Amino acid sequence: MLRYFYFLSFLSFCCGFTFWESNKINYPQDYFGSPVTHKILLSGTFGELRPNHLHAGIDIKALQGKTGEPILAAAEGHISRINVKSGGYGKAIYMDHPNGYTTVYAHLQKFSPEVEAFIKKEQYARKQFELTIYPDSSLFNFAKGDKIGTLGLSGRSFGPHLHFEIRDTNTEEPINPLLFGIHIEDKLKPLIQGIKVYELNEQKETIQEKKYPINKKGGSYSIAKDTLYIASWRAAFGIETYDQMNGAPNKNGVYTLDLLVDDSLTYSFNMERFSFEETRYINAHLDYKERINNKDYFNRCFILPGNKLSIYEKILDDGIIELSTYKAKKISFQCTDVHGNQSKLYFWVKRKEVEAPITDVYNYKLLYAEENIVQTSELELYFPQGCLYENLYLKYLSSIDTSYNTYSKVFHIHDKETAIHKFFDLSIKTTGMPIDAYDKAFIAYCNKDGSFTNCGGLWSGQYLTTKVRELGDYCIKVDNEAPEIKLLNISKSTIAFKITDNFNTSRNVAGLKMDARVDGNWILFEWDAKNDLLKHTFDGSLSSGKHHLLLKVEDALGNVSLFEQEFLL
Repeated sequence: MLRYFYFLSFLSFCCGFTFWESNKINYPQDYFGSPVTHKILLSGTFGELRPNHLHAGIDIKALQGKTGEPILAAAEGHISRINVKSGGYGKAIYMDHPNGYTTVYAHLQKFSPEVEAFIKKEQYARKQFELTIYPDSSLFNFAKGDKIGTLGLSGRSFGPHLHFEIRDTNTEEPINPLLFGIHIEDKLKPLIQGIKVYELNEQKETIQEKKYPINKKGGSYSIAKDTLYIASWRAAFGIETYDQMNGAPNKNGVYTLDLLVDDSLTYSFNMERFSFEETRYINAHLDYKERINNKDYFNRCFILPGNKLSIYEKILDDGIIELSTYKAKKISFQCTDVHGNQSKLYFWVKRKEVEAPITDVYNYKLLYAEENIVQTSELELYFPQGCLYENLYLKYLSSIDTSYNTYSKVFHIHDKETAIHKFFDLSIKTTGMPIDAYDKAFIAYCNKDGSFTNCGGLWSGQYLTTKVRELGDYCIKVDNEAPEIKLLNISKSTIAFKITDNFNTSRNVAGLKMDARVDGNWILFEWDAKNDLLKHTFDGSLSSGKHHLLLKVEDALGNVSLFEQEFLL
């Protein structure tokens, strides 16, 4: 008996090793060092579920939550790319290394002095703040541990941290940095917060869904009743689970998730690596409705037919489970982080009496594997192949809107809870628009908070056409208002403005254009889009005395605001 116990212990150890250590042997363990000087605490893990994308790196918390600490080269290499953006990664460095990998350092406050001077020279030469540069490989070379910049919160960062990536240089595929031997203290098991049952029809389409809370006692998870009775012939499951780490309260993404049916592995994913071309398929992987409505991240443990993610290691019958009234099936979840810490949940399911489903009313059936066209006398939609993750029973109606500067009906195109993968064409017919307003018109997306997003548009007769990637409510609006320029301060060190516009713009529409001149010469202002902040820091190149500042701000519809003022240095 004791020998049997030792055998089980050894088997358990081997299985644990096979689970996460096997991936680590594919990657160098001592090559990359820490990019920060302090103990690493994470606020985000690789592959974590995010809005419209998988997280491509790890987010390392700032020491004491402050900007300015040094960022170090994780290994010997040269800078192959430098990005400066008002959103996204903000100020970012890409370093190529001799071993075939690239590291990425994003949301920086500043670059190293020599890189900072190079970028500033390029910005003045091109007369633009945002740029992407690919320096010659001989220009910026660093040894492992050299300072390459300082930690910040530039771009779309809402707290000081370093976004750090390791990529395959040839494919640019991001790889989980924690598989490269970078030390993180982590002895905590993942958290399980809820499960979701999807009742499916013969076409494997969801006809009903229900969430169940999770009970936790000690280190064990369970549901209120050990058996769930489900009113369908087949079912699928989703789970809300997050990784936890020592010293950080953040709820991060798990490394792998397994679903077993009667102790047989049916579904498994692994966050080892992926490609940027596939990252938007996350909207087929997660429960999009839960994210939109509740900001909860449920992993679907079954595959929608239009899902092309490569993260899945094993899938049987698309993760869909046939149910029986005679015999319960055991459902087991195993949620594991990259360090092998694992949480489990299991329960049983049986089929109960299946009632005839309520027939849902819809206007059009759109097939996920085909292109789809919807045409009415006032609206046209064209969905190219690959837009949908599953067949869509599209509901559509319109309503009259007499609000200011609205020149069409409001078209209610299905709902905001359904994810769309690709851009589709939307054409809306105008009603009662004055001829002189046509060049100020755009298709507006109606947000839940009552605001509108400018989605652009080109005229073809009475129809305004653009490309959008969300279902929901749309109409035609006109924008005659120029952006607002508010001076925050002019001092001997900085000039700062708050720049706001009455409409946001979608990603396929150009945002605000800004041009600043001092004494007729272009001057560099940094644009912080998330805070609507435009700022210039004096560097000593201007002489003392009186100067003339002219700032021009133009929105997507050509509405222009000017600010003009004399100032002293």
